[in-house]
Amino acid sequence: MAVMIRKSYGGYSKLDKEDPEDVNHRRAQFLIYKVLLQAEMRRRPSNLRIRIRKLKVKIGRRLKKLRKSMLLGISAARVCVYKRVFNQLKTCMTLFGRGDQGTVNATLSVLLT
Repeated sequence: MAVMIRKSYGGYSKLDKEDPEDVNHRRAQFLIYKVLLQAEMRRRPSNLRIRIRKLKVKIGRRLKKLRKSMLLGISAARVCVYKRVFNQLKTCMTLFGRGDQGTVNATLSVLLT
């Protein structure tokens, strides 16, 4: 016959002394379980991490491409503006009596530096 022991709520039942060999065996099993669990977690990276990493690479490539195209566009616009300004300067210099091309180019080179 099984004897049922009634415990009070939150109370503890008294345990007999355990064999130290059983304690060591149970502790070893627990440590083995933990090591195997950690090894399993290392072996299989989560799919979410892989997806996030791929998304970061994709976004990084797009940002790099966008930055390069913007720099190219800005430098092209700058060259166009410089050409227009220098053509206007040449026109003004020839109109105001410095028709000698040597002095015009010398003046422009001084303005560039």
